[in-house]
Amino acid sequence: MTSILQSLSKTVHFSLGIAVLLLLGLHFFGDGFVFDRYFFSWLFRYLHVLTGIMWIGLLWYFNFVQIPSMPNIPDEQKPAIGKVIAPKALFWFRWAALGTIITGLIVSYLQGYVHQAMILGIGSGDPKTTAIGIGMWLGIIMAYNVWFVIWPNQKKALGMVECTADEKVQSAKTAMLFSRTNTLLSFPMLLSMVAAQNLY
Repeated sequence: MTSILQSLSKTVHFSLGIAVLLLLGLHFFGDGFVFDRYFFSWLFRYLHVLTGIMWIGLLWYFNFVQIPSMPNIPDEQKPAIGKVIAPKALFWFRWAALGTIITGLIVSYLQGYVHQAMILGIGSGDPKTTAIGIGMWLGIIMAYNVWFVIWPNQKKALGMVECTADEKVQSAKTAMLFSRTNTLLSFPMLLSMVAAQNLY
C-alpha cells in the first residue's frame, strides 16, 4: 500500500479502480440498473462533481492560501511558486473549469432542463430551474473569467509569454482581481446548485 500512496498516479488509478468495483458491486449485488439515460445522467453528474471539486478547490487554494502567502515568502523562494507550482495548479484549474461546465451542460441536457435553466426558468413557474439556471450562468461566467481573463494574464505575470515589466505587474493584478471575483461568485453559485437539488 505504501508504494501506491507514494505515487499520485498509482493513488488516483487505485481510487478509480475502487470506484469502478463499488459501482459494479452496487449493480450486481443490488437490484441492478440499466445503462440508459438515467445512468449517463448519473455518470456525468459524478464527473461534474469531481471536476467541480478540483476547480473550486484550486480557486480557493489560490485565494485563501497562495495569494495571501506571497508577501510572506522570501524573494529568493518566489520563483518556486511562479515557475513550478502556479503553472501546474493553473493547468488543472483551467481544465477542471472547462470539464465542470461541459459535464454540467450534459447533465442538464440529459435531465431535460437545459433550455429552461438557461433562460432562468422564465415562464415555467418552476423555481428549481430558476435556481439551477442562476448557478449555471454564474459557473459559465466564472469559467469565462478563467479561460479568457485569468489564464492569459497569468501567462504574462508568470513570464510564460513576453511582455514588459509594467504589463507583468498589471497582468498579475488583473488575474488576481478576476480570481477574487470568481471567489465572490463561488458561494452564490454553489448555493444555487445545492438549493436546486435540495430545496425544491
